[in-house]
Amino acid sequence: MLLRPLPSCFLALSLLAGCTSPPVKKDVDGMGFSAGQMLQNDANRAANLAMRDNLASLSLLLDKLYKRNPREWKKTAVTSREAAHQQVMAAITEQKPLPGLDGRKSVAALPLAFDPSFQGDRAGALIYGIGSMLFELYGGTDTQHLLSGLNSQMAANAAWNIEVAAWLLASRTDEQGQPLLLSNEISAAGRNLSFEREFGRMIGRLELLAQMTNESLRRTGINYVQGILAAPILGLVQFIPLNAVSAAATQ
Repeated sequence: MLLRPLPSCFLALSLLAGCTSPPVKKDVDGMGFSAGQMLQNDANRAANLAMRDNLASLSLLLDKLYKRNPREWKKTAVTSREAAHQQVMAAITEQKPLPGLDGRKSVAALPLAFDPSFQGDRAGALIYGIGSMLFELYGGTDTQHLLSGLNSQMAANAAWNIEVAAWLLASRTDEQGQPLLLSNEISAAGRNLSFEREFGRMIGRLELLAQMTNESLRRTGINYVQGILAAPILGLVQFIPLNAVSAAATQ
């Protein structure tokens, strides 16, 4: 017996249903186990994951900035956009000065990106300034351990600095009213707010770290006091024998 082909409308509905099905899950990208994690508490792990993700965000933002503003990487001594990108990210992770900034880093480098008189690579100055600020926050490293820790106020200040940088990126213009750096785009063709979203992710991570760090210190003190107060009570607690008859026989 010959099988009749399915009606085209049925096939179209089936394909539409398949395309509109929600994803099963969203991937969660954690870190694999390493021996160094034995010297890290929960707060350390959260800080390390945040640093990893923030560095990835900076790399993505720099790539977007160079693509939208090719004149910036061409101000450097390298011969390609990829080489310029690598130079900036290497300067961040290796904690070396970035050429063209006169040795400035962290919050001292950030204003250069929005200074109309600055003739250097604005995109590189912006990303390097933020990246070196993160390493300053982490005490010159990208990994926290039990004997180290973040300052909650410094983490909050870093989040604020990134928020200010994102606002300046979207608003600062030159004498002709043109953006110093092209980023988000809102036009008749559509809206591209990818820069704003990525900066928002970084700000959120740092603000959460600031709250976690502040709460961690508070909980340490509370737990210590609770231990002192509970000690006399715990001293009066006795274990109950499972077999009362045999317990009485041994007395």
